[in-house]
Amino acid sequence: MANPDRRQVASVTPEDEGPHEECAVFGIFGADDASAHATLGLHAMQHRGQEAAGVVCFDGERFHAQRGLGEVGVVLNREDVMARLKGYAAIGHNRYATTGEGAVHNIQPLFAEFAFGGFAIAHNGNLTNARTLRQRLVEGGSLFQSTTDTEVIVHLIARSVRHSLVDRLVDALHQIEGAYSLVALSQKKLIGVRDPLGIRPLVLGKLGEAHILASETCAFDIIGAEFVRDVAPGELIVIDEDGVHSDFPFPKQPSRFCVFEYIYFARPDSRLEGLSVYEARKRIGAELAAESHPHGADVVVPVPDSGVPAAVGYAQASGVPFEYGIIRNHYVGRTFIEPTAQIRHLGVKLKHNPNRSMVEGKRIVLVDDSIVRGTTSRKIVEMMRQAGAAEIHMRISSPPTAWPCYYGIDTPERDELIAARLDVEGMAKEIGVDSLAYISLDGLYRAMGRGRRDSASPAYCDACFTGDYPVRLVDRDRGAAGKRGKEPMLRQG
Repeated sequence: MANPDRRQVASVTPEDEGPHEECAVFGIFGADDASAHATLGLHAMQHRGQEAAGVVCFDGERFHAQRGLGEVGVVLNREDVMARLKGYAAIGHNRYATTGEGAVHNIQPLFAEFAFGGFAIAHNGNLTNARTLRQRLVEGGSLFQSTTDTEVIVHLIARSVRHSLVDRLVDALHQIEGAYSLVALSQKKLIGVRDPLGIRPLVLGKLGEAHILASETCAFDIIGAEFVRDVAPGELIVIDEDGVHSDFPFPKQPSRFCVFEYIYFARPDSRLEGLSVYEARKRIGAELAAESHPHGADVVVPVPDSGVPAAVGYAQASGVPFEYGIIRNHYVGRTFIEPTAQIRHLGVKLKHNPNRSMVEGKRIVLVDDSIVRGTTSRKIVEMMRQAGAAEIHMRISSPPTAWPCYYGIDTPERDELIAARLDVEGMAKEIGVDSLAYISLDGLYRAMGRGRRDSASPAYCDACFTGDYPVRLVDRDRGAAGKRGKEPMLRQG
């Protein structure tokens, strides 16, 4: 029988073409059964990555680890695994990467034995100068075991001449650029760091006397932990036997939190940067209705699941009834194997099926969070036509995605993005809808309570809509990475 920790993961189908998840990190210090808590936290954040999962824990004498391809339930939630993952401190990681190349070697948390002892690290985000640094490190004699940019941080720590672990880590962080939230575990400390612009999320919680770090607050809810606060942009948190210590090793900069966390990536029941994700999506939907509601619509239909909260807000603001005109099959995951071209063509129906009684003969407003290549949207529209929809007016709760992300979100090259090559009218024709409208950039900012977007100092990272990248794209601009998605180094979601 094949080892389930090394099972093959089928490639994502062409129909599954939306922006893919990032990664999730979790860390806990001072708890009995720390690994069990970490596993539950990763379960809650499974939406951020399904390719691989892992936990590293420390029991006071030794580190223990479990990593494997697949979802948390396959890799970690097993009696034999939990029996040996003993300890009072642990970190964990869910991974979504751009390729499966060398996948087993890239599963996090990564672990290294330094002169000062064992050290594990897990990372959500993407380093925009990773290949430049890697080339320099290799030329200096470093030997890499993976193709993940996270290992660059490990080598920078190893080569630092600073004395303490924290100082070595800070030395490494001053050399990297990009968007990241990371958790790290040594024999005495749990460490959490958020990039200087706060692009990627990281939150601090507490469970009894134990302290927790996680990508989202939903990871606290599942274990009954208390949300304490967001880790601030550029903040370094050190948790040890004496409690929680905070430092700010970077010059202060204006925050540029990823606005797509509110639109799509975060779980609706999470709270990030002081805002309920669910409420933010409802407000976005209401603003979308105010900007572009078609006359005479009969029903508002969400594209599940990510389009649901925005559709609720849209329906409430427009006064048009909300109905589930599409039913999602939750039991089809990324590992479904399509043996023939004919079956692959039916991929969208594996996940979505029309609720004909709510669609037939009606003028529907179809609400979704984004359109990337347009493939899935076109197939959903075809499905609605076949179910008898009289008119289809598609409304999108984000501005057009016209630029690729370099900060840890898996998006295609620019020439593959439908919004980069067609105007809205052209997109509507290609997708096959009667009308198509996106929320405006200013409308998105109004929904987030920010008023109009200040082009000189935007409140969020919105580069996928504007091409305004807040962190230098060192590898891209130097040609070190080649064409995005073709380079051997994995971006870590």
